[in-house]
Amino acid sequence: MASSGSFPLTPSAPAAALRQQLHMDGFVIIRQILSTSELEPLRAAAARTTTLARAGNWPHIRTHLLHPDLPDAGVFAQSYFSDALLDIVKALLSSSPSEGGRGECKDDDLVMELYNMLVRPDAPFELRWHRDDVPWTATVEEEVRRLDAAEHAHAQWNLALCDGDASLVVVRGSHRRARTGAERTAEPYQAVLDQQNEGEQITVRLDAGDAVFYDNNIVHRGVYDCRQERLSLHGTVGHRAGSAARARNVLQHGVGEWVDRCDFTSCLDGDERIKERAERMRHRLVKLGRESGNVGFSLEG
Repeated sequence: MASSGSFPLTPSAPAAALRQQLHMDGFVIIRQILSTSELEPLRAAAARTTTLARAGNWPHIRTHLLHPDLPDAGVFAQSYFSDALLDIVKALLSSSPSEGGRGECKDDDLVMELYNMLVRPDAPFELRWHRDDVPWTATVEEEVRRLDAAEHAHAQWNLALCDGDASLVVVRGSHRRARTGAERTAEPYQAVLDQQNEGEQITVRLDAGDAVFYDNNIVHRGVYDCRQERLSLHGTVGHRAGSAARARNVLQHGVGEWVDRCDFTSCLDGDERIKERAERMRHRLVKLGRESGNVGFSLEG
């Protein structure tokens, strides 16, 4: 199985290079998005939150890290709305006229979506091969149609807070094509999906401060080692040009039950610009949710 070592970029890479790699490979690894000083409070907050959940003292274990009742929500918000992450998001959601897209993505285009944490399981655990938005049961024709129609109106990432995160396995370039015959008939947890295409199967390897941004329709799976500590932040940010269905999907992850109670002006420290960005992103999610109809949450925010 191939290593991902030849693919990483740095946070200073040109926006066009980031988009090109995401388009071609379906993922882009960026080394050291966060410095050691930025990592330390996040890692401590992640450890406290994990302890809280494992002890049964946090009932919303599959709920957003920005939940207003979570003790360390402010620490996680500081990272989610940071320039370090959102500069990359804006680069990936931008596109020049020559790329046939919507132009430059700015702060006023960003929509708050999901922020969760991926941790070490208590026993070995694997996820089956899948695409997030295309059913594995889709025919070739359905698969091609769904991939061609994909909105690409959000960015998605895993950010490692510990060294040695090697849990995400992807098939490079598979977000742009239907599955091969071997992929289609493979067992759900097969170690190598297609022997003839083995070189395209990549185990993404991250150390603390590294992030991988990826197309959620790339063929991928998770393989989790219970002996390896893992604290990784999994986030998504949307573009306001996305459909109401996208907002509805986000809100129905449970976010809709509490998003109107968030107050990022009080839980974020320092930069007023970041506070304003956070509140505006939250309001755009509420607005999209309102336009999508009844999704089961208060629309007062």
